Amino acid sequence: MSEALKFSTTDLKVWLEHETKSIFVPVHTKAQRLFDDMRKALDNLQDVSRMLLENSGKEIEKRNMKTYGRARALNKLARLFVDRLRQLKIPDKVTYESLEGFVKDVQKAFMVTEIDVRNYFPRISPFFILDRRKFLAVFEKAKEMLRELEGFVSKEYIKTKTLEDTFQLIDKLAALEKQLGELGDQKAKAEANRKLVETQIDEFARKINEMKTIGSMGQLSQTSDETASLCEELKHNLQHLQKPFIKLQSLASHGEGSGLTPEELKKLVQYLDNPFEALATEETGHPALRGILEKLNKAISEDKLKLKPEKARKAEQTINSIINNNSLANVHQKCKDTMTKRTRLSTSEEVAATLKDLAKLDEQSDALRRNRGVLESEELSIKRNYTETAEKIRNHKSDIEKNVFSFLTKKIVVE
Repeated sequence: MSEALKFSTTDLKVWLEHETKSIFVPVHTKAQRLFDDMRKALDNLQDVSRMLLENSGKEIEKRNMKTYGRARALNKLARLFVDRLRQLKIPDKVTYESLEGFVKDVQKAFMVTEIDVRNYFPRISPFFILDRRKFLAVFEKAKEMLRELEGFVSKEYIKTKTLEDTFQLIDKLAALEKQLGELGDQKAKAEANRKLVETQIDEFARKINEMKTIGSMGQLSQTSDETASLCEELKHNLQHLQKPFIKLQSLASHGEGSGLTPEELKKLVQYLDNPFEALATEETGHPALRGILEKLNKAISEDKLKLKPEKARKAEQTINSIINNNSLANVHQKCKDTMTKRTRLSTSEEVAATLKDLAKLDEQSDALRRNRGVLESEELSIKRNYTETAEKIRNHKSDIEKNVFSFLTKKIVVE
């Protein structure tokens, strides 16, 4: 089996024109000639229709009662002929498809005109006999020309339809390849723009992180870590008081003799929600917590909280450790020192200026992220168009290769 011939789109068209000129050129030349003849026949029919219109109009103006009614009928009929012919769409370029459609349109127009002639010309008789004969002669020539054109299209021209379609496919393929190149450039540009914005976003993130970790801002960030660490330490120290605190809060909320004052109840809620803040704002010896623990201890001993024995025992041990052994003294001082440091740093001019700069950087970073979203959407759309165009190109190449083999029995590959 012979090896397939390989062609670029441009070379393929030149080669195919050379290979098929002995088949296609004569047929296409005849198609053009017959089309020109048909168009000339239609022009003649249009002229003779206008002649009917003008002559009947002149007769109407004479107001001759003998011919007036028939002149009006012919005038109306001629106007229909003129309008019908004027509405025919003449192809700009002769192809099998355009010529086939043109023939069908002319057939419909002629069929209706034939009916009009058969129905109305006898009513106009015996007047305008010369005009009617002239119209009928031109009309018959036009019908004859249409029959010849129709026979050519259905018997000869159809044989080259595949070849003509292939030339059209080659032209479409060339346009698609150009479009694919443009889309490739757009895709590369869109990707470069997106990567540039992502680089800028990363740079802003680096600057923001750097500003948060140096100077007073870095120390303030460190206090946040210390606060979190102390909060965890406090939760561990007070873990056995968590449930008793909740039950005591419930008891106080329902007014069932917890003994807590409103201020103590508020402080109890703070110890449950944010133990660091609660302890850091206590005076030396944390008197508010002591007062709460004393009333908690009493409520446990009176079994008002309905705790399980083991939970009650562990709660009492923790209360005793805090009140009698001052077990929270060290962590209390750490909390106060950390809060003082955090307050001092957060109100410093350096931190205020840094926070202002950070706000600007965050705003710019948000704008870049929004822009990245737009660029990603554009890039996705371009990639989708690129993929769809590439698929159309593959399909066109496959159709061209099959068509060439069907009428030349030669295997080719469109590269």
